[in-house]
Amino acid sequence: MVSAENDRLKRKAARLSVFSNIILVTAKLIVGVVSGSVSLLSEAIHSGIDLVAAGIAWYSVREAGKPADDEHRFGHGKIENVAGTIEAVLIFGAALYIIWVAVHKLRSGVAEVESLGLGAAVMAASAVANYFVSRHLLNVAVKTDSVALEADAMHLRTDVYTSVGVLGGLAAIKLTGIAILDPIIAIVVALLIIKTAWDLTKTAFFHILDVKLPDDEEAVIHEVLTQSSGKFLEYHKLRTRKAGHVRHIDMHLVVPKFMTVETAHRLSHTITAEIEHRLAHSHILVHIEPCSRECAGCKVHCDRI
Repeated sequence: MVSAENDRLKRKAARLSVFSNIILVTAKLIVGVVSGSVSLLSEAIHSGIDLVAAGIAWYSVREAGKPADDEHRFGHGKIENVAGTIEAVLIFGAALYIIWVAVHKLRSGVAEVESLGLGAAVMAASAVANYFVSRHLLNVAVKTDSVALEADAMHLRTDVYTSVGVLGGLAAIKLTGIAILDPIIAIVVALLIIKTAWDLTKTAFFHILDVKLPDDEEAVIHEVLTQSSGKFLEYHKLRTRKAGHVRHIDMHLVVPKFMTVETAHRLSHTITAEIEHRLAHSHILVHIEPCSRECAGCKVHCDRI
């Protein structure tokens, strides 16, 4: 029930992102063409990439919510990581294009920027709209542990900063009359976009390579096992990874050799239930191993557990 509600929240948030980006891209393109401002056009390109990213996010959260099937025994969670990686590549490409256009403007000469007031109004509206949409997306991403929505929120939050930067640049051009500030601002915007793309790459791509869970999350697992340490001998081969919002955890648990299957199963269930309680969306596999030693009083110890 909780999973279904999370999927509904993710799809609703992704649709909101698509809708808001369509409006902003249209407005920025119109004003950018009318004014001839490369910084405004760079913002339109940035928002266009955000629109593509929002569409990818919407598709990925819809697909990731599907249950495991015969072809995908571990579920579809990794599609969110793939989506985030694709978004990062798109953002890198957009940033490089913006830099290319801005450098061309600097070499060939910068024309006077017109309709500064209209451009400033669009940038201000864009910053406000993207701030509230990105905040909502980030809240849903945190609640549902969605990589795709977190990536989309990061895009829009960067759009807020770049919109404010362009707005400040347009104000500077209006006050000073120095048109060359326009492509310089565009290059600064592109560098900010590259920084965001790299952060997104670290968030999304590395999980495709099955990196372990963060240290604080693995510490939770160790803590749970320590709390039950009196009921087993040791644990080893702890492995963790993440696919989308799902955490995959497996380990070997060494128990006294005379412990019954029922008792070992009950112990395994107790440990996994506590980990699942503290780390949501966890799939845990425990391999039970009997101790190879024959210690005096071992059977008595097993009977007391």
